[in-house]
Amino acid sequence: MNGTHVRSAERALSVGTWLIVAGAMLYSILTVTPLAAAHTPDEWDWTAPILPLVVDAAVVIVVRLDAVLARLGGQGGRWPVVLRWMTGGMTLALNVADSALKKDLVGVAVHAVAPLLLIVTAETGLAYRRAITAAVTALEAQRRAEQAEREQAATQRREAAARQAREEREHTAMLAREQREHEARMAREQAEREERARREEREREEAQRRAEEQERERQQREREQARIERERREREEAQRREQAARERAERERREAAERQERAERERAALLAAGPAVEKQPEQQARHTVQAAFAAGLSVRQAAELCGWSVGWVSTRYQELRETETTPALEGASA
Repeated sequence: MNGTHVRSAERALSVGTWLIVAGAMLYSILTVTPLAAAHTPDEWDWTAPILPLVVDAAVVIVVRLDAVLARLGGQGGRWPVVLRWMTGGMTLALNVADSALKKDLVGVAVHAVAPLLLIVTAETGLAYRRAITAAVTALEAQRRAEQAEREQAATQRREAAARQAREEREHTAMLAREQREHEARMAREQAEREERARREEREREEAQRRAEEQERERQQREREQARIERERREREEAQRREQAARERAERERREAAERQERAERERAALLAAGPAVEKQPEQQARHTVQAAFAAGLSVRQAAELCGWSVGWVSTRYQELRETETTPALEGASA
């Protein structure tokens, strides 16, 4: 049997005990309440269930505390025994009293079942719990004894292992001393060889370092010369770009001036031509209207110069005004 079996048995015992206690309490309340009400003044009939509740509460206390004491392996003395039998006797007496007063033997037997079962279950449960506690105690003692035996065997094994390990350490220490002496000789010889190699390596590194320093100085001089040459070329390139920009701006200014002068000459020529003898072609008329608009002439004067109607010229004037207004608005919004 292990702890799982013991816990299962205790659970079954506890559940069964409390089922019997709950059933006996309910049966007792239903049986005793009419008897108590019959022997109580009418205005106090509502107190009839109190008596069976008080007695059954004492039963619950007894059963619960007996279970705890039995699980702990303790004894409550004689007063718990007195309370247990007194509550059992009271429950039995109250349950059979009504049938006994009526001399109903069958009723006495029927109503005595639940109290007697409760009394016997309480005593039996107490005995079971004490037996389970004793069994658990025995199992614990056996487990501790087995644990002690295992610990003793483990201690003996550890001692044997320690003796063997000590002997092995002594043998290993002797071998290690011999090995260390041999290694010390080898280490001295190796150290001497390494010292010679380090001196030669330091000399080679020193020579290489001086060569690298000379190479770095040469590269630094070359980089400095390259930097000076690059800066000179950049200055010259910047000067060339600046000169080209000035020349391009001057050329654009001259071209703009020439275009302006050519436009002035064309406009002067168009205006100097005087009123048109016949209606000019549309493209020429448009140029004439544009020149008149730029000169600030009226719509009628422009119509006379191109030979077209005043309405057509007025429409062209409106288009030119819109053309001038649009760039102005775009510049303002920008």
